[in-house]
Amino acid sequence: MSDPRVAALVGPTAVGKTELSLELAERLDAEIVSVDSMQVYVGMDIGTAKVSMEQRARVPHHLIDIRPPDHDLTVAEFQALARSAISDIGKRGRLPLLVGGSGLYLRAVVDDLEFPERSGEVRRQLETEAEELGAEELHRRLAELDPKAASRIEPANGRRTIRALEVIELTGRPFSDNDSWERYDSMYQLRIAGLTRDRADLFRRIEGRVQTMLGEGLVNEARGLAGMSRTARQALGYRQVFESGPETLYDDIVRATKRFARRQESWFRADPRVRWFDASSPGVADEVAGYLALP
Repeated sequence: MSDPRVAALVGPTAVGKTELSLELAERLDAEIVSVDSMQVYVGMDIGTAKVSMEQRARVPHHLIDIRPPDHDLTVAEFQALARSAISDIGKRGRLPLLVGGSGLYLRAVVDDLEFPERSGEVRRQLETEAEELGAEELHRRLAELDPKAASRIEPANGRRTIRALEVIELTGRPFSDNDSWERYDSMYQLRIAGLTRDRADLFRRIEGRVQTMLGEGLVNEARGLAGMSRTARQALGYRQVFESGPETLYDDIVRATKRFARRQESWFRADPRVRWFDASSPGVADEVAGYLALP
């Protein structure tokens, strides 16, 4: 029996994945599996540009609004949920269409990757050190122990730095010591379409999206969420609401989002399976549908 067929649409934030994914799903008789680590959370709607109920009525979506914001979602948990959704969609004779901008979560789902064990005690100790010394100091420690892992993690990203140090503490091996990450070998019959835009155009769209989010009430939405987990609080927009002042909030979100978009592009550019399409092209829907429809 051949491996199940899976299609994916990826690209940086604000590039235009959502609208195109709806048209693709209708053309390809597909159901959409969100590959977004933050759209899983109930109530985090504005800041994640979550698909509307009308859009979800138009095309079935999976892994949206499935956890409360105080839940600390792990990549391993997401991996299991997404693979279950893919299996269910395939059993109905439809095509699973993975859509999102999280390269880590996409690879966790489609590739044969394993995630090391966890320890609450070790994590709490590292979190205490991060609070006392700062995330950058822990990142410097990681750079000494595992330079390869450190090069892939932003110094300010304390959550990922702590995870890497936790794995080193528990296994005695570098966090990056897993050659499966170097192989792009899917467990599915996989086709990935990537959307791209001129950088200036993409950045204008990001600026417009942030303006819209703030106008729609992002600040009130973020402050109204009770007991956000460490993972949820890292979400773009929400983190800045909690850390920035009102005078700099817009600029801080825009700056962080542009930086994130560049990292997304770099991640997906490294994956040789991604075939790129210009999102601004009038015929992009036909081009992508034709590519993803091939056996």
